Amino acid sequence: MEQPEGSPIYDYAVIEDLDPSNRNGFHVIYDREVPFEMRTKSNDAPAQPGTLEAMKVKILVLGHDEAPQVVRVELSSESDLFFHYTHIVDEQEFRNIQDTQKLVIDFIDYPGILIRMLNSCIKEPHVNLAILTVFGDTDDARLDFIQNMQYKFVELMFCECRRSPDAVVQHHITYRYNAMKQKLAVVQSRLQDITGLVKLKNPSLLLQLQKANTNANSLPTPPSVPQGKYAR
Repeated sequence: MEQPEGSPIYDYAVIEDLDPSNRNGFHVIYDREVPFEMRTKSNDAPAQPGTLEAMKVKILVLGHDEAPQVVRVELSSESDLFFHYTHIVDEQEFRNIQDTQKLVIDFIDYPGILIRMLNSCIKEPHVNLAILTVFGDTDDARLDFIQNMQYKFVELMFCECRRSPDAVVQHHITYRYNAMKQKLAVVQSRLQDITGLVKLKNPSLLLQLQKANTNANSLPTPPSVPQGKYAR
């Protein structure tokens, strides 16, 4: 259907291009919600029991996918807009990770390994675990990938993360707010187009739809969902 005159036109690709994650030459190669076990730890006290939350995970690379110069992982939460941690690694830093964790992969394979582990956590969350421990007294956090072997838990790899600066967090919140407003405008415009077409072609059907919508709005409001433990 052609766009009616006067209707707003938005390109979702343009909206995504405004994402602050894409600044400084980075581009997204992975963007999914992944089940994380969230833990908090203060000083030398043991980590608190974890809660399961869906975390938004982005993996970005600087340079070509086949030969990245820098790999960045961003962790954010829909339940707490101010929760934003990053894991940034270049080839030199990766050598330290290689030595510390005894990894037998090269830097070029690092993004693919991260993607494979995250997808495994989505596909088999009881076997492959992603545990994010936030150290409450610092800006640091650690993401552990654990495999449940039934008879023991095996640590496969971990990523050191750091809380993003306030200015970066504000940029991301502003983007998410504006992107949501623009996407809402797209949906509302599309709804108006469909309403006009149904009214023209089948007015009685439009009355039925409006009546059904009125009945749905008169139903009791369900109880609100409590906010996540990291919401401020």
